[in-house]
Amino acid sequence: MGQPSNKSGYQAMSGTKLEEIQVQCYSGYTYAERPDSFIYQGEACKVEMVEREWREPGERHFLVRIGDRKSFELCYNEQGDEWFLRELG
Repeated sequence: MGQPSNKSGYQAMSGTKLEEIQVQCYSGYTYAERPDSFIYQGEACKVEMVEREWREPGERHFLVRIGDRKSFELCYNEQGDEWFLRELG
């Protein structure tokens, strides 16, 4: 799981501004293969579906949907061992 830091946000390689979060993930062959749940605004959110995943230099991105049908982009920064999130709606 990515560790909290004193940063208030992160700018992904795509230029998108993301907010730091804590994520529980499945790690098989490599770390952060698939996010399982995350803490958002003080509440645990279970990932119901990974709709899309992609890589950018030094990053793994996941488009996920949670139980109340909200979608989020989760980004794992490999160098910093940190997770970040952007709510999509």
